[in-house]
Amino acid sequence: MQFIDQAFLEVIGGKGGDGIVAFRREKYVPAGGPSGGNGGRGGSVIFQAVDHLQTLLDFRYNRSFKADDGKRGGPNNCAGAAGADRVVAVPRGTMVYDAESEAVIGDLITTGQTLCVAAGGKGGLGNQHFLSNRNRAPEYALPGLEGERRQLRLELKLLAEVGIIGLPNAGKSTLIAALSSARPKIADYPFTTLIPNLGVVRKPTGDGTVFADIPGLIAGASQGVGLGHDFLRHIERTRLLLHLIDATDADPLENYHTITQELAAYGRGLPERPQILALNKADAAAPEELEALERELRTLTAAPIFPISAVTQSGLGALMERVWAALEARGTSNGDIHYQRNSDPVGAEN
Repeated sequence: MQFIDQAFLEVIGGKGGDGIVAFRREKYVPAGGPSGGNGGRGGSVIFQAVDHLQTLLDFRYNRSFKADDGKRGGPNNCAGAAGADRVVAVPRGTMVYDAESEAVIGDLITTGQTLCVAAGGKGGLGNQHFLSNRNRAPEYALPGLEGERRQLRLELKLLAEVGIIGLPNAGKSTLIAALSSARPKIADYPFTTLIPNLGVVRKPTGDGTVFADIPGLIAGASQGVGLGHDFLRHIERTRLLLHLIDATDADPLENYHTITQELAAYGRGLPERPQILALNKADAAAPEELEALERELRTLTAAPIFPISAVTQSGLGALMERVWAALEARGTSNGDIHYQRNSDPVGAEN
């Protein structure tokens, strides 16, 4: 499945039905008068957030959505039927922008949440509406109005409580595979992961928390270098960042500074987001070098630091206890993103 997190499309509300000119012609009604009904209102285009979609792939092939037109009015003061609304399913976490002004139209986070993105046109008035003492037989009616037409840009931001960040080859995909049922592609070369991977990690209480493995962060990611600029948006909604550092790298401290600087350059609240540092591949690092790295990091940050090995799964128990405690301390302040499902964890595969 392709991961598409941006899309451009056109939405068109239905045209309102025309009012009509009609007069009553009944045998026992000598002063029948006008009886043209009003046209029906045009349908609206409505976005609805759903759980079963994870990407905006559908909008790559279908870029125009139009609601039904309203029906014209009828005789005997009968109003025309309203046009049916066009309900379009979008993934939870979709932000809707006006493509021309870049103004935010809405943010669909909660399952079932709806947003009207193109209102239908108002129906025209029939001639019965214009009856007055001065005009006893109006012979005109109004046409229905056109519905709204908009060019939209959709942007998907994953709804995950924990974002796993780090340089390529830090072991993010290995970690999310060890913690959940996600099965991302794992290899020993940089940029193995080309799309964000989601996994649901079970708490001791049985409910689950969504983790997102964010790929491609390198120096310059906030300015569009590499893949990071495309995927930094996916950690905007997270409540906690799990910063993975390769303890066996030639310069782990420089790697830490690189990611920290990219978060600061991107902004949007990410530099202030709580972090937990995990020194991955601790099983392959010399103990004295690992201790020295921890000491140096503690002079740079107050974030808790845990040596772990995603491959052997050592240290993961203590790390996850701290993650659960941090999330509990912050509460569920990020909207409806706390899953409680009995189904298998959700994972995105490459």
